[in-house]
Amino acid sequence: MGAIFQSLGRTVIAGIVVLAVMLAIAGSFGKMGEHAYWAFFMRWLHVLSGVMWIGLLWYFNFVQIPSMPKIPDEQKPAVGKVIAPTALFWFRWAALATVVTGLLLGWMNGYIVQALSLQKGLHAIGIGMWLGLLMAFNVWFIIWPNQKKALGIVTVAAEEKAAAARMAMLTSRFNTMLSIPMLYCMVAQQNGGL
Repeated sequence: MGAIFQSLGRTVIAGIVVLAVMLAIAGSFGKMGEHAYWAFFMRWLHVLSGVMWIGLLWYFNFVQIPSMPKIPDEQKPAVGKVIAPTALFWFRWAALATVVTGLLLGWMNGYIVQALSLQKGLHAIGIGMWLGLLMAFNVWFIIWPNQKKALGIVTVAAEEKAAAARMAMLTSRFNTMLSIPMLYCMVAQQNGGL
């Protein structure tokens, strides 16, 4: 059993196997021909990628950024050269996966145009979608380009590096702020909370 948990890949595969066993026991494989099953499956993928995205966003803002001043200077390269680039890889691709699966879910359920145009009855999910799209834009077109400069992936002058780090941090904080109403809207649509 220890061998499974020593490898992230094996751990994820084990999770998928556990899920498959659960689905087999529940008889869910027989529902795979139904539209409702695939809409549910897309929602699950959307939530899964969203947890990764917002979890990393909150990790950066609640853990990494506040902890950096407390880390001795000689240890900071471990964060900047190893941890942050890996976390940013998963962060930006989780953002894209969340957007793609969310748009596919809206299309599969026939409400994408109505939600994005904020029509009555779908305004909560629509607002949540627009907030998510804005946040994903920030990830790919503001945070990531500036983080590449701040982390030295792209070589720039020291003052530009400092400015890029500040811009990435402020945009990340902006996304953290938006994540609160975005998550509320996503849940509110199904539960009448907006």
